[in-house]
Amino acid sequence: MATPFPPFDGSAPKQQKFSEPPEMGIDPSKRYTANMSTSMGEIVIALDPIKAPKTVNNFVFLALNHYFDGIIFHRIINGFVCQGGDPTGTGRGGPGYRFEDELPKPGQYEIGSVAMANAGPDTNGSQFFLISGPSGAGLPPLYSLFGKIVKGLDVLEQMQSVKTGGGDKPVDDVIINSVTITQHDD
Repeated sequence: MATPFPPFDGSAPKQQKFSEPPEMGIDPSKRYTANMSTSMGEIVIALDPIKAPKTVNNFVFLALNHYFDGIIFHRIINGFVCQGGDPTGTGRGGPGYRFEDELPKPGQYEIGSVAMANAGPDTNGSQFFLISGPSGAGLPPLYSLFGKIVKGLDVLEQMQSVKTGGGDKPVDDVIINSVTITQHDD
């Protein structure tokens, strides 16, 4: 049994634990953008429901449940990626379920790409990363690619330049304040 999809109006209460992946709540023929408000500025992501319908559906589902609100980017590596989406802030947390990969063709990652972090094949949950440099763009196609930053690459540049400590964790938290979803009907 899939978890019911929340309303698009943002009225769902904050929830960070689920027993099952979400039901399909998006229309893959429509366009979706995610506005990610961070402690360093705004990032706008064009989501790609054509190439990754399950992954976009999952990200939208979590955002509409306010799942990402207050979560930190727990791993930032300059020239590589900024990773977030774990409510525990450790890199080991998730929503309580996993779902299968929707992998891109080789060579499709670029700076600004948004992809799922995983612990091996078909282990997607809530952790994602923003590709911030050439090392990230050169990753093998083992991570579901589901969006691209269309505004806020300057914020991504600032994020990847923060001082980090052990485990590539930023010394000063880089926080996701909220993620709001817009559905475009054109």
